[in-house]
Amino acid sequence: MEQGSQQLIKEHLVRQFNLTPEQIERMLPSFLETIASHLDGLEGALAENDPLHISRAGHTIKGAFLNLGLDDCAAIARQIEERGKAEDRVTDYLQLVNQLRALLAPLLRQHRAVQAG
Repeated sequence: MEQGSQQLIKEHLVRQFNLTPEQIERMLPSFLETIASHLDGLEGALAENDPLHISRAGHTIKGAFLNLGLDDCAAIARQIEERGKAEDRVTDYLQLVNQLRALLAPLLRQHRAVQAG
């Protein structure tokens, strides 16, 4: 995730959904909380070791990433979704989730810092 990724998300939201800067400022914290929650849900699915549950969690977070223009993250989530749907028990899902966490870490840190204010 590049520096200033919140700015890239904001630009995507303007282009894709024609939101005003004020709307984005109100909604962005909720979007980022949703991403964090979906990541936790994905990790919960991993703990259950049920590929179909992992697939559903991957699908859910993929949609959230696409809505925010986070295409690199969506590609990883798509892998999780597709491999889970195929009931693949060999894939290292944890490694894929760790990739997501690493990509999102700067964005989520920035969000938490703003929230702590």
